Amino acid sequence: MTATIDLNADLGEGFGVWTLGDDDAMLDIVTSANVACGFHAGDPAGLLRVCRAAAERGVRIGAQVSYRDLAGFGRRFIDVEPAELTAEVVYQIGALSALAAAAGSKVSYVKPHGALYNSIADNEEQAAAVAQAVHAVDPDLPVLGLAGSAFFSIATQLGLRTVTEAFADRAYTAEGRLVSRREPGAVLHDPAEIADRVVAMVTTGIVTAIDGSAIPIHAESICVHGDSPGAVQIAGDVRLGLEAAGVRSAPFT
Repeated sequence: MTATIDLNADLGEGFGVWTLGDDDAMLDIVTSANVACGFHAGDPAGLLRVCRAAAERGVRIGAQVSYRDLAGFGRRFIDVEPAELTAEVVYQIGALSALAAAAGSKVSYVKPHGALYNSIADNEEQAAAVAQAVHAVDPDLPVLGLAGSAFFSIATQLGLRTVTEAFADRAYTAEGRLVSRREPGAVLHDPAEIADRVVAMVTTGIVTAIDGSAIPIHAESICVHGDSPGAVQIAGDVRLGLEAAGVRSAPFT
């Protein structure tokens, strides 16, 4: 059984006067923060505040890179030329690295967001573009993502450390992919059910797919979404459930 597990959440996703989620409360629970980089969400002042709050708590900061899609919150596929996508990912990592440094911390890993996360599971051109961007910035930066993805295959070829994650509140297909948010049952909402599901994932390496089949799952990090209704309670229940099962929460980096 896994003795420790990382808990990550997407944070810094407000913009201007618009806020999304309770970043401070989530930072008291998670061990890694996937901080937006301004392309799908986040403005400089807000991102600096999140980086400072993460640094104060010893929470690791990750660059949550995405398509340039503020209007769609990064949840729409964009057919970006690979060279352009590489440059955009380099730009985002660089911007967040400066903010993290100003907060007395650093970017410790990179995690793609939303539609980019899903597309590079199978789109080899875009997967290579993202992996090459991370490698160009710092070949020692780990990447957080989906096991068995094209992104991980290419990242491994480049010598990047790949860190597999599982999602606490998202349904899986029988193939081990995330069920599209457009499909019914794609997002789970009951905190107790989610906590029990995560404990089972971590302690048994099995998750029940949306069709009822049992599929293997291995994760070094569990994502608890910061923007879901009841996100703080869900994250808290997940952490307490893991601790009760003898699994300690700790950063993977």
